[in-house]
Amino acid sequence: MVPDPRVVERLLTAWRGEIKARFVYEILATREQDRRRADILRRIAEAEAGHRRRLEERLTQLGAAIPDEASVHISTWLRLQARLAPIERVLRAREAAEDDEVLGVYGKPTGDAQTDDLLRSIRKDERSHALAVNEMVAAPMPAEAGDAEAATNSRLQRLLGRESWHRTSSGWVSDAIYGANDGLAAVFGIVAGVSGATGASARFVLTAGLAGAIASALSMGVGAWLAARSTTEIAEANIEQERREILEHPEEEKEELSLFYQLKGLTHEEADDLVDKLARNPEAMLQTIVAEEFGGMERGGNPWTAGFAGFLSTGVGAMIPVIPFFFLGGLTAVVVAFALSLIAHFAVGAAKSLFTLRSWWSSGFEMTVAGVIVGGATYLLGLAFEVTT
Repeated sequence: MVPDPRVVERLLTAWRGEIKARFVYEILATREQDRRRADILRRIAEAEAGHRRRLEERLTQLGAAIPDEASVHISTWLRLQARLAPIERVLRAREAAEDDEVLGVYGKPTGDAQTDDLLRSIRKDERSHALAVNEMVAAPMPAEAGDAEAATNSRLQRLLGRESWHRTSSGWVSDAIYGANDGLAAVFGIVAGVSGATGASARFVLTAGLAGAIASALSMGVGAWLAARSTTEIAEANIEQERREILEHPEEEKEELSLFYQLKGLTHEEADDLVDKLARNPEAMLQTIVAEEFGGMERGGNPWTAGFAGFLSTGVGAMIPVIPFFFLGGLTAVVVAFALSLIAHFAVGAAKSLFTLRSWWSSGFEMTVAGVIVGGATYLLGLAFEVTT
């Protein structure tokens, strides 16, 4: 009996989706530093592998060939996003993908009863995965297994809807990309404006471009260093203040926390009971108060790493429009500088999509259009204020 090609194609679509999903979850599990969250991600990856095996069994029953796993194309961009993008954003994207699969691949009947039963069964699992991912993103797990106070804290965090994963930093890589973006855009405008004003005199453009590049790099590096240091200092100061208040005025802090929970819908008795249990562990109570009053505390990371990444990336981006004027002059240098700068604008925009999870080409195109506007406007402004060289 020849299998219905539409049924086979549906199974193969689901099969390819399971391979991609498992790949993403396995990568995220290796990146996640929290042991419990990493374990959940690994279990989801194993479940996706189980779905794949069940789909392969059905394909075999239908007499259809099972393709080589290597034939499943996992784009370079998806691989980079799984390894570099903030975990919370990747999980949100996976949650959306799970929902799409539930509605599309698994939700529509094929006309084959056994296949539909299989897809319906996997559909339930996919829904569970989407819910699990949403829960993981929406609320952190308790720090210690079997710890009643920590479990209470986790429950309260879920009730309050506090999110911690959205603060997951994508690290110095994303900082470097945004630094290159700032340096490129700023100095491209300077080079374009001075070129228009001086008739593309290499001497003037180099002077202005190099000054702008150095100023931008130093400004970004110092700014990144101060921002990271200030963020950490403010967070630590606020946390320390709350810690002192818990030690000096414990009853007032308990009452305050109880009122927060009552505003969230708990009864007076339920809120007091949860706070009493939480108060047995002052550190857990501190974390909950910080989450409720400040929405959590995000530390700024290593200021020296942030500063160096900002300085170096901004300097590299800023030098791109200047380089042609070391070797060329006149209109040729302007054209080459514009071409290099617009290519760099597209590359930086595409690189940003690794962290925003937007389409790389649309992000790159958007950045290129911005470069055309900046360069064109400043060049015309330079022509309007042309000076004699």
